[in-house]
Amino acid sequence: MIRVSQLTKRYGAVLAVDNISFEIEKGGIVGILGPNGAGKTSTIRILTCYHPATSGSVHIAGLDVFKESIEVRRRIGYLPESTPLYPEMRVREYLQFRGKLRGLTFSERAAAIKRASERCWLGEFINRPIGQLSKGMKQRVGLADAIMHNPDVLILDEPTVGLDPTQIRETRNLIEELGQEHTVLLSSHILHEVEQVCTRTIIIAGGQIVASGSPKELRDKFSGQGKIVAEVQAPKDDVEKSVRAISGVHDVEVSSDNGWVKVSIDSQPETDVREDIFKLASAKGWSLREIRRDGATLEDFFIKVTAQQRLKSV
Repeated sequence: MIRVSQLTKRYGAVLAVDNISFEIEKGGIVGILGPNGAGKTSTIRILTCYHPATSGSVHIAGLDVFKESIEVRRRIGYLPESTPLYPEMRVREYLQFRGKLRGLTFSERAAAIKRASERCWLGEFINRPIGQLSKGMKQRVGLADAIMHNPDVLILDEPTVGLDPTQIRETRNLIEELGQEHTVLLSSHILHEVEQVCTRTIIIAGGQIVASGSPKELRDKFSGQGKIVAEVQAPKDDVEKSVRAISGVHDVEVSSDNGWVKVSIDSQPETDVREDIFKLASAKGWSLREIRRDGATLEDFFIKVTAQQRLKSV
């Protein structure tokens, strides 16, 4: 559905997007992540026909974004982070206006506005001036506009910005529903959100793709470096010295509270020292209250790979 090949974007001497390639199949929800200045926004703007590329190619639904941009725009729905709205228009008037721009007939517009406003919970606000709406409600209007023409591809840039916790949950549920009917490309800085709704994640840093895969696959790549945490009742110095002596242990942090020592252990990738900790506690006669692996998160992986990319560019 989306095919990007050797895409490069320069702003004068600044290389914003550096020869990236990826493909997104029809259906599902793909998250695109990246720190500020990574090239994520430039990539999205090229896909949505707002910016030209310096070189490379982009195809959406088999159409060339650079040569068939008008037809591509008919196939995509785009929700930018800052939704451009006319504050003097009422919600219904705005959606009617947008429907006309997309070439929908009167009856098609009426049906599309009804469907989109219901899905985005705009019913009681449909006749309100946009200027009187909260930021979260304006975001809903932008989302209704993006889905009104039933596009093949939805590109959503920070779709939950400005929403309250209940609205965030409702929007997340809506995005999951939309992913069953459309191909959704979701940009977000909320990594927990991406983990919950996305079937695949693309991480961009320094203008390059530094990782790609499902959230689970990315977590698994990092999980070998997850910490082991144990709590024992024993002398603090003895715990630290004995745990450091275990084969495969890189680093140990210890703290004490009410006679219990909490030890956090960094070990070699693919090394699980929990059994060694249990045997050590048994041999020493320590009381063992807890032993667990701190599971890696997408945020852990994101921080690691983006930090590595920054070091490479220095």
